[in-house]
Amino acid sequence: MYLLYLDDSGSAGNSNEEYLVLAGVMVFERQIHWIAKRMDELADSLFPGNGLSVEFHASEIFGGRGPWKSIKDSKARISVITKVLEILAESHESVQAFACAVHKPSFPGRDAMEMAFEDLCSRFDICLKRMHVEQSNSQRGLIILDKSTYETSLQKMALNFKSLGTQWGSINNLAEVPLFVDSRSSRIVQLADHIAYSVFRRYERGDTKYLDIILSKFDNREGVLHGLAHKQNKPARCMCPASMSRGSA
Repeated sequence: MYLLYLDDSGSAGNSNEEYLVLAGVMVFERQIHWIAKRMDELADSLFPGNGLSVEFHASEIFGGRGPWKSIKDSKARISVITKVLEILAESHESVQAFACAVHKPSFPGRDAMEMAFEDLCSRFDICLKRMHVEQSNSQRGLIILDKSTYETSLQKMALNFKSLGTQWGSINNLAEVPLFVDSRSSRIVQLADHIAYSVFRRYERGDTKYLDIILSKFDNREGVLHGLAHKQNKPARCMCPASMSRGSA
């Protein structure tokens, strides 16, 4: 089974931000242990004897909040974020990233989180379908998200996707409705948080240094970044990796 861990960055209701990002990582069940182990080791190196109680939350690390107050040097905190992303970059080839960045002003009256969730459900399902057709590797998928106020609505959406399909077609490879967990208890959700943060920084702030570390891990085929979506009614050339890979810049 493949598990897709997701978290969001930005806020659907914050008018001061143009983007909402939902992003995460697809992991084969046997790879979960090794990624979590590396993140535990990083936490222990930063907080000896207390690493298991520390949550990697990118915006808190960047801002020096919570336990990260003890790291006064902002460059050192940025280094922590990059080290978490490097764990993804160095992971097994089966581990792949997914993200959807929604430009909220382009879609007035629509819920950016629900748009992103529908997009990623479809991309995850297509990826699993491709494994079955091209590799004879038949797998089911399960989506795991950080607990949020969207729990009920996203579970209902997932049920509808299985029976009615998305705008891109039917969903056939998900084993169950999404599960919601406390991010403090899941290192992989914390990794998803960092992926979402890196994509948010790229689209909201034009800061590419985080996304550049993990760009090669996004689901891709023949040079097209199927795992990265940029939803915007583009008035001008878009030079982002998602658009460029599709030739739609």
